[in-house]
Amino acid sequence: MGELFQTAAVRRAKGNIKALLDVRPDQATVLRDGRAAVVKPETVQVGETIRVRPGERASLDGVLLSVQGSFDTAALTGESKPRTLAIDETVLAGMISLDSVVEIRVTKPFGESSIARILDLVQNAAAHKAPTELFIRKFAKVYTPIVVLLAVLLVLVPSFIVQDYSFQTWLYRALIFLVISCPCALVISIPLGYFGGIGAASRNGILFKGSNFLDLMAKVNTVVMDKTGTLTQGVFKVQKVENTGIEKTELLRLAAALEQHSTHPVGKALITYAGELQIDWQHAVVTDVQEIAGYGLSGKVDGRAVLVGNTKLLQQSGIAYPSELDAEVDTIAAVAVGGQYAGYVTIADEIKPDAEQTVAGLHRAGCANW
Repeated sequence: MGELFQTAAVRRAKGNIKALLDVRPDQATVLRDGRAAVVKPETVQVGETIRVRPGERASLDGVLLSVQGSFDTAALTGESKPRTLAIDETVLAGMISLDSVVEIRVTKPFGESSIARILDLVQNAAAHKAPTELFIRKFAKVYTPIVVLLAVLLVLVPSFIVQDYSFQTWLYRALIFLVISCPCALVISIPLGYFGGIGAASRNGILFKGSNFLDLMAKVNTVVMDKTGTLTQGVFKVQKVENTGIEKTELLRLAAALEQHSTHPVGKALITYAGELQIDWQHAVVTDVQEIAGYGLSGKVDGRAVLVGNTKLLQQSGIAYPSELDAEVDTIAAVAVGGQYAGYVTIADEIKPDAEQTVAGLHRAGCANW
């Protein structure tokens, strides 16, 4: 019965964890003989080209053949900020194409892809045993047969040496001996405790790769985390606007008009902020837009040359800017108009409402080193 309960607990834990992480694509669009065919990812060979449409997951690992693409990598990295990749950069299975149709040359079979390896960890989450559990299992394999044998002997041996031997009396004594000496409390409860812990964690979005890692959690005294999407909302908002030689509303109008051609979170934050201030950027005439991967955007707004991006974009264009921009810890969108630096917009993530409570709780639990 103990084994049955344990098996049921393991199955529930695996089901919870697999549901949490099952981001495996069911199909892949592969280009063969000039035609697109929808097939099972397992049938795609290394070297073939697959096509991923906006909103779809890459089904296999490979390298990007398109000029560039923006991907949601949250399923693999937990990072909420989209990642822009250029041609020949690595795309992992499970990444979601956000804004364009991209083509990828497959470099690994499905069985060796990132998603397959994650799911393999999920399936084998219960395989990593804690030292306590391993000891109890070894102990039970030796102890239990010995106890059962002694109980049998307790019934049989007295029949040869006790004059008024009563089978019922000695059977009762043997059963008492079995009840007292049975290791059920250890053999059943300890494995079930670990599997129950793994399952309960999985229902709350936490993956423990084995019961030995549950033991290690009790010894944690230092916590290191990536703030984006962990301590913060993962949603970028404009925090500050600095302008030089141009009105603040005009700076935002020009920047928002240009950023409407970008899917980057910084651009979306700028457009949202301009909308909140009721700045009319929709009627601006925008031409010659060029997106420079890793730098920003350039183009013309109402006939004026505008740049919106990071400081590397200004450096590349030979535009002087204040040194304070290099010291900014938040994400910034520097703006240049007509070849002259015009200001910048600071964009930052917002702290989650329960972040302070969580950090305080970790301190109380003994995680004092940050």
